Amino acid sequence: MSQKNRNDADSATLGNQARTRPPKKYGVYLLNDDYTTMDFVVEVLREVFALTHERAVAVMLLVHHEGKGLCGIYTRDIAETKQYQVTERAKQEGCPLKCSVEEI
Repeated sequence: MSQKNRNDADSATLGNQARTRPPKKYGVYLLNDDYTTMDFVVEVLREVFALTHERAVAVMLLVHHEGKGLCGIYTRDIAETKQYQVTERAKQEGCPLKCSVEEI
């Protein structure tokens, strides 16, 4: 390959890299309700979002006092998977716990 062709290939590669953007991030939030127990919310936060007990309690209290609390920030596919896991766990327990995904 000549030097000129090599430089053109390098420029094309750099041009593609410059146009590539990181994936959008999405926040997963739990929403407050009057029926789901605080213990269940902490359990979900620990199991689904892998939070420490202390962090899970802090998020649960945020949900309780503010109406919603951020559980984590992920790419869209992972955020939607987390939302599904929360919804399924809530259904199994007979709780009305809701979870939302919002672009950050």
